[in-house]
Amino acid sequence: MRTQVGIIGSGPAGLLLAHQLQQHGIESVILERQSRAHVESRIRAGVLEQGTVQLLRAIGVHERMDREGLIHEGIGLAFDGRQERIDLHQQTGGSSVLIYGQTEVTRDLIDARLRAGGRIEFETPALAVEDYLAGQPRIIYEQAGQRHELNCDFVAGCDGYHGAARQSVDATKLTLFEKLYPFGWLGILADVPPVSEELIYANHARGFALCSMRSPTRSRYYIQCRLDDKVENWRDDQFWDELRRRLPAASAESLITGPRLEMSIAPLRSFVVEPMRFGKLFLAGDAAHIVPPTGAKGLNLAASDVYYLARALIAHYAENRSDLLDHYSDTCLRRVWQAIRFSWWFTTLLHKFDDDPIHQRLQLAELEYITSSAAGRTMLAENYVGLAFEKFE
Repeated sequence: MRTQVGIIGSGPAGLLLAHQLQQHGIESVILERQSRAHVESRIRAGVLEQGTVQLLRAIGVHERMDREGLIHEGIGLAFDGRQERIDLHQQTGGSSVLIYGQTEVTRDLIDARLRAGGRIEFETPALAVEDYLAGQPRIIYEQAGQRHELNCDFVAGCDGYHGAARQSVDATKLTLFEKLYPFGWLGILADVPPVSEELIYANHARGFALCSMRSPTRSRYYIQCRLDDKVENWRDDQFWDELRRRLPAASAESLITGPRLEMSIAPLRSFVVEPMRFGKLFLAGDAAHIVPPTGAKGLNLAASDVYYLARALIAHYAENRSDLLDHYSDTCLRRVWQAIRFSWWFTTLLHKFDDDPIHQRLQLAELEYITSSAAGRTMLAENYVGLAFEKFE
């Protein structure tokens, strides 16, 4: 099998890239390890930055998002028994975020891809990428128990942290940066109305908490937990009681509870690989970087990666340009490191790392500064709504 761009992974990164290329007449094939049902049911984050929303609108995959997504012009910071609002819209000159689950983004992109006649090969794991430095890349994959090759001009590795794309690169050519955090997030999804119209990020002596939502009738809540904790250790009522303890009194009293639809524990890490290009193999999304979910940057970084990659590939095929491909890694990494910094800072500000009382006092002092200073509020708001994508001529 042959195509122009071979894409490994049918998450938002791979799908967004394929859709942009298809609109410019560039052929691609997506190889996906899992079934379509599995891909469309994965529970993921749901805060879309301004740039991601604009990209989805620009490629015409926005009707359901605009109809069902919830525009948020602010967030709440809860600490020291009270709650303060960061006005994202005011502090950024009109920007906001959109609450729309990554699961829904994925479904919309799959539907758009298949309606347009694009190829997604589900249950087709990529095993390795070969000859990408020699200029004739091949993806070795398995389908129905048989090994095959996909020959292509370029390969986009959008297959996550454990995927074949990065594993195919000589480890001596990679520079890895990683920080593992000593706690996880225990999350519950429930069909209950959100406790607040906007997200609440809570700093508490017992640990971090987050009140989020997927819709006006479905909520997603998280509490910081031990890294070695197990879902089996938690009944629903225990989770709700612990969440109440970490919220200001008014929010705790108005919290509506219900049975879980899903409960899981997510570890937290910061991870970056440099560079993101190896000959004709390009890494994007979680294959190249992972951020703690505190800043809601994972999906949005994947979107910016493939925004840059799509424009570089379009320039190559339309104008025989190589400059954007040559600068892909550096361009992406400038934005990646800004997001890594913000997510690390926001995580450090809100979570309990140890029992040393000075650490929480310092956190409270910084939260007081952030919420009482115009400069502090603006810094937080600008990073939260997302830094602008770089434009190219």
